[in-house]
Amino acid sequence: MSIPEVLSPIPTFTVPAFSDIAKPSNDLLSKDFCHTAATTVEVKSKAPNGVSFKVNGRSTHDGQTGGQLEAKYTDSASGLNLIQAWTTQNSLDTKLELENSIAKGLKAEVLTHFLPATQAKGAKVNLFFKQPSFHVRAFFDLFRGPTATLDAVIGHEGFLAGAEAAYDVQKATITRYSAAVGYTVPEYTAAVTATNNLSIFSASYYHRVNSQVEAGARAMWDSKGSNNVGLELASKYRLDPTSFAKAKINDRGLAALAYNVVLRPGVTLGLGTSFDTQNLTEGGHKVGASLTFES
Repeated sequence: MSIPEVLSPIPTFTVPAFSDIAKPSNDLLSKDFCHTAATTVEVKSKAPNGVSFKVNGRSTHDGQTGGQLEAKYTDSASGLNLIQAWTTQNSLDTKLELENSIAKGLKAEVLTHFLPATQAKGAKVNLFFKQPSFHVRAFFDLFRGPTATLDAVIGHEGFLAGAEAAYDVQKATITRYSAAVGYTVPEYTAAVTATNNLSIFSASYYHRVNSQVEAGARAMWDSKGSNNVGLELASKYRLDPTSFAKAKINDRGLAALAYNVVLRPGVTLGLGTSFDTQNLTEGGHKVGASLTFES
């Protein structure tokens, strides 16, 4: 759960990654709604030598629990980041990042995954290259396929256009492709995406009404499914510099509420609930809470 910001300034235009063309509306519709888990606890700390640690735990509504311990070492001079994580599923995940060292705007990642119990392993190499007018990414899964996923976004004066394609090297086949267009200015963004081989269409809109109010909506249609169009609406209201409330509802009548407050510097509480407005007397409603400690 992120800590509320104190009326942060409106960001300037930058070309986002392909997956982030509709990020403002997606974040408004999904982030901070902590009813998806019964309880979430996260603890962040940083040692004097610059090594940071993060521990998080999660309890689901069906009683399952899970957690992760993560350590991160950063060398600002070289742009090197080393992240090591160990989960309660006994999974060892390592990420090595190198940014702006080979070339300005270029970031390289090497990710490894290892399960000692089954000896299962995986490795990926990711490349990101960002300049003022474009953003290009390449993802290579070395153990599955191997496969390569490439995406690119170009932007000019707020207009965005992007495409994505996945390629299976062993089968010599394009397995997935998508496209998106968008427009962004400091006060609002709009985006249209076509994913899953141009079969699932989504149109989203985000509006920063003022420093306290945000609103957004998203409509989705699966051309290979039913003719129904799914619709979601959401809004965020900042109550004061340390707290905000959010609400959303979809076309099926499923609604969710969220409240986030900084109890004291470094301690953030989140509360959330979801319910079916068409069946208020029946079960299935969810309540969740999150607590974040940061030092």
